[in-house]
Amino acid sequence: MKSETAGTLYALGAYVLWGILPLYFVVLAPTGPWEVVAWRVLLSLVFCALLLTVTKGWGRFLAVLRQPRLAALMALAGILIYGNWQIFVIAAQSDQVLEASLGYFINPITTVLLAVLVLHERLRVLQWVAIGVAGLAVILIVVAYGTVPWYALGLTVTFGLYGLVKKQVGGVVDATSGLALETLWLTPVAIVQLIVVAATTGITLGTAGTWHTILILSAGVVTAVPLLLFAAGASRVPLSVMGMLQFAGPILQFIVGVAILHEPMPIARWIGFGVVWIACILLTVDQMRHARRPRVMEPA
Repeated sequence: MKSETAGTLYALGAYVLWGILPLYFVVLAPTGPWEVVAWRVLLSLVFCALLLTVTKGWGRFLAVLRQPRLAALMALAGILIYGNWQIFVIAAQSDQVLEASLGYFINPITTVLLAVLVLHERLRVLQWVAIGVAGLAVILIVVAYGTVPWYALGLTVTFGLYGLVKKQVGGVVDATSGLALETLWLTPVAIVQLIVVAATTGITLGTAGTWHTILILSAGVVTAVPLLLFAAGASRVPLSVMGMLQFAGPILQFIVGVAILHEPMPIARWIGFGVVWIACILLTVDQMRHARRPRVMEPA
């Protein structure tokens, strides 16, 4: 029970940090999203290297690196999380935090849909209903606004596929080694990105005051800590609990967008979010019912 309680707190801590993360990227102005993500990649790698040194985890890291399949999967995971980071920062700095939160509300449903399309899993009736309701919500938002919520769809697809890849290496690659490998493969991309930024708009690190510099240099910690908390929580609590806790992130992002950043919330958007929330409730109810169902003992 103590382990499960600790795991719940770890996971909740991760989702709370992810929920308020848009504020961090907003206060990084005038640093643009391309420079922000480049520093996020490089400084996350530095932070992971320090953690691997302190925890004596270089052996685990090298063991993964020596296995071509695992190394390739971590490269793919790196590409997906890079896309997710880039879309999220652009959304946060473009006053689209509410649309970003929509993407993460839809994400659990996207994960279920990917399980059908990629893993060929069979869904329960209520899961199909949740997928249908979520699809209806997206259609309503498109009709009401006349535009496709690209940020939301981009975030849910990249993070859903990222979770799918991580599932393939679950239990084999620890959180620190995984993030270190993902950012290692992305380092050339980050360096090129900084070169382009320097040649166009100019690098802002060290040019906007001490506090701003400290905030940028904290990007590695800001990125890694929630991921490590999430890994610690996921290993200690049932999947059904994680399924309910995961909505804490988008709920906080929604509150940040409405109450702090004062993004517009017309009636059409309320209706769209309301339909998405109904889909999330249906999915959560299905998870709780399935978790409570007694498991049949298989013969030895």
